[in-house]
Amino acid sequence: MITCIIIDDERRAGEALGKILERYFNEKIRVVFLADSVKEGVAAIHKHNPELVFLDIEMPVENGFALFDYFTKYPFEVIFTTAYQQYAIEAIKYAALDYLLKPVTFIELRETLKRFEEKQQAKNRQERIETLLSNLNVGDPIKCKLALPTMYGYQMENINNIVYCEADQNYTNIHMASGEKILVARTLKYVEELLPDELFFRIHKSFLVNLNYVKKYLKTDGHQVILEDNTILDIANRRNEEFVQALTQYKPVPKN
Repeated sequence: MITCIIIDDERRAGEALGKILERYFNEKIRVVFLADSVKEGVAAIHKHNPELVFLDIEMPVENGFALFDYFTKYPFEVIFTTAYQQYAIEAIKYAALDYLLKPVTFIELRETLKRFEEKQQAKNRQERIETLLSNLNVGDPIKCKLALPTMYGYQMENINNIVYCEADQNYTNIHMASGEKILVARTLKYVEELLPDELFFRIHKSFLVNLNYVKKYLKTDGHQVILEDNTILDIANRRNEEFVQALTQYKPVPKN
């Protein structure tokens, strides 16, 4: 049985989430406390030691991110619940932490709890939360770190160190500037949705490239791109015109 607490200054919202959990997921999750502030939530965490915390972001006195200031280690997973702060949503997304937009629905909650159960196998919750806090301070998605879900947990990498991503059925090979290849347990479409579209472009159903690493564009014998590591990739005809436009308008950013 997963134990959890809910931290939300809107009492009705917290109670509504609790009722959904009790009605549909009472065999796998139990709400042990409903807090209406970060301070009360911290006390509840110390008392009940929950495995999971549903955390609102926009709250008076202290917002949800202040919760992490009270801990040096994070023996709990966090699912954010919010209707605001799109910049924060990006940071959460890159850190591979889950969030739910209010009003919370049964279907979204079911999928989130499924991901939570999968993440329980990972051993680097501490590093992912530290990545989240770092990304919040950076603000610029290009300079953020990304938590890559591998077969064994998560691997933290700087977004701009990714040269290109290659589809491998239901997996994705991430090719790094260091020469390392990371097998990610997600589809290329999933990875594409994580990465900032001002930096990455889907040139083909199998390839997503970092524009910062494009060395040459070739239009002989079909359309191709040569990357800085001399990798040659095909460009789909239907993506060629849009890619050329993106390439000519792109402003390079400093590499890490």
